[in-house]
Amino acid sequence: MADPQRTVKLLNELHGMGLHLSIDDFGTGYSSLSALQQFPIGTLKIDQSFVRDAAIDSDDATIVRTIIDMGKALNVEVIAEGVETEEQFNFLRSRGCHFAQGRLFGDAMNSEEFLALLVAQVQGGSKVSKLFA
Repeated sequence: MADPQRTVKLLNELHGMGLHLSIDDFGTGYSSLSALQQFPIGTLKIDQSFVRDAAIDSDDATIVRTIIDMGKALNVEVIAEGVETEEQFNFLRSRGCHFAQGRLFGDAMNSEEFLALLVAQVQGGSKVSKLFA
């Protein structure tokens, strides 16, 4: 971000080539609302520090709800990071979050394990279900 004009130009070029851009850990660190105006962003990823207690803490719930609503209003997808419990998942689904990722859905895996999962799914041996119907 040392040269915002150059960054905007580069991101616009990448977007023009079909690259889908995301802001990771939205709401923390260097992510900002101005980035939503300047950059061709397609996805916001809500930081797990907000998701962790969103189902039980009103402040975190407000932040998560606001990010989801803002994403919808700006026509960008929203992903919640660090979903580990059904309670978190149900909270996010009830608020209309587009996607979720986290240990609730499976542990992190390397490329070989992922390939084996895909092969099992194609062969009908995997119990992968559609979570957001």
